[in-house]
Amino acid sequence: MRIPPVPDGIRLLGITGAPGVGKSTLAQALGLPVVPMDGFHYADRELVRRGLRDRKGAPETFDAEGYAALLARVRLGEAVAPVFERELEQPLAGALWVPPRGTVVTEGNYLLLDEPRWRAVREQLDVVWHLHVADDVRRTRLVARHVEFGKSPAEAAAWVARVDDANAALVEAAAARADLVVEVS
Repeated sequence: MRIPPVPDGIRLLGITGAPGVGKSTLAQALGLPVVPMDGFHYADRELVRRGLRDRKGAPETFDAEGYAALLARVRLGEAVAPVFERELEQPLAGALWVPPRGTVVTEGNYLLLDEPRWRAVREQLDVVWHLHVADDVRRTRLVARHVEFGKSPAEAAAWVARVDDANAALVEAAAARADLVVEVS
């Protein structure tokens, strides 16, 4: 993948795309501090309370308002952000220090959704790149990731078909709002 240059003077660069396109990989390759949206997953106990555990990863399973508030703090200076611990499948509060100056990358699926709680996230970002990859490549990556973290191959494929593909459709529908679309392989 050819990595686009980060424009000068950018404080917050958003990288979005469907689940499995390589957002985290690109964000890390840029060599800049990264604040992942995944740290704003609701914990499983809250998802159960809301009746959303079987849709974990859908837009309504995230604290979008908290994410927007953190990005506002990042814009103003030093902040501490949560991360998502894949081995636990849970968010961890206050696990990531964000420096007070320079460009910070944030990556997540829903940065461009046209819903009030997600528009508040987009308002904090200077530039948003949308990544796109072929669906078969994306699905293969997702099944492998789910298997790596404990699902059987059949469970992983079913989750991708039922949850991740629905989320991917939402994300792709918002791609036109990006400042740049990047094709990845």
